[in-house]
Parts: sequence; C-alpha cells; structure tokens
Amino acid sequence: MAFFARSLLACCLFMSTVNAQQCDINFNYGVIIDPAHIRMINKGQTYVQINGQHQLFVNGREISLSNEQKKQLSEYTIGIRAQVPAIVSIAIEGVELGLKAVNKVISSLTGENSASHQQFQDKFDEMKWRLRSRFNHSDESYYIAPQDFDDFDEIFAGEFEKEIETIVTDSVGTILVAVGEAMTHREEKSTEQRVETFDQRIEMMGNDIKLDISNQANALENKAEIICASLIKLNQIENELQLGIPALVDFNLIETN
Repeated sequence: MAFFARSLLACCLFMSTVNAQQCDINFNYGVIIDPAHIRMINKGQTYVQINGQHQLFVNGREISLSNEQKKQLSEYTIGIRAQVPAIVSIAIEGVELGLKAVNKVISSLTGENSASHQQFQDKFDEMKWRLRSRFNHSDESYYIAPQDFDDFDEIFAGEFEKEIETIVTDSVGTILVAVGEAMTHREEKSTEQRVETFDQRIEMMGNDIKLDISNQANALENKAEIICASLIKLNQIENELQLGIPALVDFNLIETN
C-alpha cells in the first residue's frame, strides 16, 4: 500500500515534467497589461509606461519620439501584448495538465461520481479559478511578475503543486477506504495477492495517464519553443529602443543569457 501512496503523490509532481522546455530568458520587471496601457513595474513603482502604441513615459516623464522610434515602439508594444498572454496561457495549461492527471487517478480509484471525487473536483476547480484570476484578470488584462523562464512549467506551478500535494495527502485516508472496499471484493486468495495486484493496477494506470496526456505535453513544449523564439526577437527590438532613446539606456525588461 505504500507503493500506492507514492504513486498517487507522484502524479502531483507530474506537472513538473510536463513541459520542461528550456528558455534561457528573464523578465527583470513585472508587467501589467490592460487595454489602454502597458506598465513595467520595478520595486513596486511604474518604471516604463506605454499608452496606446506610441506614447512613452519613463519614470513618469513623457519622452518625445521620432516617427521611426514610434514605429519601433509600436512593434515592441504589439510583441509584449502578444507574448505576455501567451506566457500566462502556457503556464496555466501546464498546471491544468497536472491537475488532469491527479484527477484521473482519483476518479479511477474512488469512482467518477463518488463523494470523494466530487470533493477533489471542487477543490481543483477553485484552484484553477484562483490561478486564472491572479494572472489573467479579464480578456485583455494580464499581470506577470519578474520571471526566469528557464522552465515554463515552473512559472506558477510551485505553490499550486504544494497545494495539490496537501489536498491529496490530507485525503489519502478517504481514498484508502475506497481502495480497501474495492480490494475486499477481489477474488485473490490472500491479502498479499490483492495488494500486489492493486499495486500493479496503479502502476499501469500511471503509465496510461502519461500516454494519455503526452500529446498535450508535446503541444505545450512546441508552444514554449515558439514563445522563446518570439521573446528573443522582441529583445532585439528592445535593444534598438535602448540605443535610440537615452531615457531607456538603463531599461532592460528582457534579458537573454
């Protein structure tokens, strides 16, 4: 039965291996996007603000721009508005894929319509809602903190991964009761045989889950590659803005290593 507990908790950790696409890029500031503005936040203060696509403020002062600089700023703005939602989306998808794996295990063990499974489902639904509301406040409003994108799946997963582990650990007793009832009705001659058979079932179920979500995991990795390449291109535009606009000489949102 110890193997069962380990297998169940392993599913909680599965999200950490879902989309481990490497992307050696950092965001040095927080970024807030709403329909009218983009703001880069440094130590709780707005450092750079872009109104629309062409109006630039640095430390609260409006910066006069040439037509060419306005064109570059517009391209940069469009890129930020595209990539930040993409980053939020892929991180949320990674966490939800991990939740799907855990949920599938629990429903298989306790029954899809059981009270235990419904309890887990309610907690997971609440967790997904909190995750989305924290980083995606509306269809056009996003927030992302300073981040190291070395592993996309780690952007938001840490605290939620721990919460999933806590939910499962606290409920292992309930799950074991359901498991025990199922094992009692099996036809194996001894308790040892029933345990061995059930452990094998758990192991096979884990393999089935990995196979089931592998296509989605691969799709997330492909998305991560596209985002990473787009951020590298966006960093080139940022470098051009730094060179041409003295007020941005110390500004460095995107850092590539």
